[in-house]
Parts: sequence; C-alpha cells; structure tokens
Amino acid sequence: MTHGTDTPDPAPLLIACALGIERLALRGGAGGAAGPVTVLRTGMGPQAADRAVTRVLAEARRQGEMGDAAVIATGFCAGLAPGMHPGDLVVADETRDAAGRTECVGVELLAKELTRVAPRRVIHTGPLVGSDHVVRGAERAALHASGALAVDMESAATLRSAVRAGARPVAAVRVVVDAPEHELVRIGTLRGGISAFRVLRTVLPAFFEWHRSLLLPRR
Repeated sequence: MTHGTDTPDPAPLLIACALGIERLALRGGAGGAAGPVTVLRTGMGPQAADRAVTRVLAEARRQGEMGDAAVIATGFCAGLAPGMHPGDLVVADETRDAAGRTECVGVELLAKELTRVAPRRVIHTGPLVGSDHVVRGAERAALHASGALAVDMESAATLRSAVRAGARPVAAVRVVVDAPEHELVRIGTLRGGISAFRVLRTVLPAFFEWHRSLLLPRR
C-alpha cells in the first residue's frame, strides 16, 4: 500500500504488553511515531502472548495492514541481579526460554534513547528469560546464575511468535517491578509498583525512535 507515490508506507509498530496496568501506562498515543502504532494487551503468560501476537499478525497480513510490523515486548519484569531496584530498565539483547532464543535488534539504540527519555534511571542490558509462573527466591537466583538479567512471562513468547510470522525487527524493554532485595507482592500496591508504572509511562518516545531507525519497507 502506498500514498499515491513510489514511496512505500512506513512499516507499523506493534507494542505488546500483558496487563491492563501496563496498557494504561502506555496510553500516551502515537504522537511522534514514524508509522501506525498498535498497543496490544496480550493477557498474562506465554501461551496468551503467543496466541495474541500470532492472531493479530496473521489477521493484519490478510488485510494488508501490519503483517510486517516491528514488534516490541514491554511491561514489568522481575530483576534477577543483586543491586537492581524497582524502576530500573532492562533492554534485552536476547530473550530465551525452554523453546529457544530470539535475538533482539537495535539494542544499543534503545538503551541510548531510554537514557535520553529517562535520564535518572539505571539501564541494564542482557538476556531476558521467560517463565510460565512468578519466579521467587532460589529459582530467581538459579536463573541469574544461568546468565539471565531479568525474568517475565511474555517477552520470549511474544518475540518468538513475531519472528515466526515473518522477518521483522523485534525488541524487548522491561521495567523492573521487583528485585532480589525488593520483592513485591502485588503490582501497584507498594512503592516499587508505583515507581515501575511511572517509568513505563516514559518509554514510548524511545520506542518510536527505535522504530524510525529500523523501518522495513512495506511489501
């Protein structure tokens, strides 16, 4: 699809999150975006993320709308490394789970742009591991010992589903909501959850700049 010229439409951006509170934090709209933006609430857990992303991309490709969308998985995560704090940002260089690994694109650019939009926040870069349940205590320490920096339940499934549907840039950016020394019982009820929510509200401009730099031509 074009706008009456030989210049192709910009590829869309799909931002996937699991929870309503994450979707609320990302409600800032598409101002400043380089192309169409969709924020998808997938539901919680890897199976829900897989189903939602697969369905949306398949439907979009049939309709010629956003089948080639760049995809970012975002929302909250649990930090695994000692010294991490609620509100820290994690930029994945890869996501991994029992089904395999997915390499992320534009990691350095994302980290740079997040430093610009959230200059007071610590930004960590490294592997983001997927789990099908909330990870605590000894299991968290074991995941860190395996080389993982943070854990969540949807990012690995989201990116794997996205690249399975077709070649595209993918990335994952998560906000630490709890960490080894700051375990959180319920998101949004304690200081850590509130801090993470506020940070998540700031990330969209960084996502848009990442997208702008990595646009794929529409087919």
